[in-house]
Amino acid sequence: MRIATSEARVRVPATSGNLGPGFDCMGMAHNLWDEVSVRLTTGATRVSIEGEGADVLPTGEDHLIVRALRRGFEAAALPGVGFELHCVNAIPQGRGLGSSAAAVVAGLLLVRGLVDRPDIFDDGVLLSLATEFEGHPDNAAPAIFGGAVVTWMEGTQARAARIPTAVETTLLIPGEQLLTEKARAALPDTVPHADAAFNASRTAMLALALEHYPDLLWQATEDRLHQDYRAGAMPASADAVRALRAAGFPAVISGAGPSVLVFSRLDADTVSMMQRRGFTVNTAGMSTQGAYLV
Repeated sequence: MRIATSEARVRVPATSGNLGPGFDCMGMAHNLWDEVSVRLTTGATRVSIEGEGADVLPTGEDHLIVRALRRGFEAAALPGVGFELHCVNAIPQGRGLGSSAAAVVAGLLLVRGLVDRPDIFDDGVLLSLATEFEGHPDNAAPAIFGGAVVTWMEGTQARAARIPTAVETTLLIPGEQLLTEKARAALPDTVPHADAAFNASRTAMLALALEHYPDLLWQATEDRLHQDYRAGAMPASADAVRALRAAGFPAVISGAGPSVLVFSRLDADTVSMMQRRGFTVNTAGMSTQGAYLV
């Protein structure tokens, strides 16, 4: 495999992991996109950033997209070079919307756009490499494939399958951030067998509800494995989920939070209520398109 061009550009969607009961094994892509362009150089790596994270993200070799590019070049047995990256970020950082997965997928997909054998660097390879960074594929998979996905591991190999769905969604994005590490630290080492069985049934039901039975979405998004344990780290989001579910909306925490994903459109009064609670209401909906080269 050789470098075929010195420039490439990609767009990558925001994602939600878990989708309520599907802890670390289900995800969905949203119509909220980061765009990244790269130019190969013989000098030092430089990163310029517009939009989300412009004032806090690193601008050199320690940027996550650069690290993913380096891993992609290593996997393709390509020589080390310098990168000039320009990022236009719309995905909020630290909100449970897959910003880190988007960065990793962006870097890996840019490699595909630079090489002479893009077919060798296929989606399966991207998913496996992205899972090395993420630890689990529930955000990387929808970022790559779009839509709703179920993911699993076969040994060290990440797998994913699309769930055909046309469900409407709404995102509620708070102003505050929550580090994924802090959210994971709130989880217990073990859970009751009854709770594990409960979530297994709800995860199976959710796959059916997304594809065939949207009237089951409220029941299918019940969870006992992670959201209650994390509620103390994001009280405003936990309260919003409780209020929405009490009103009949199938609402869940998006990934590790604190954003909220609702499998429904919201009426005007509910939108106003959530805005008064400090949430930005995003109605762009699910993206059936995954990351792509521009």
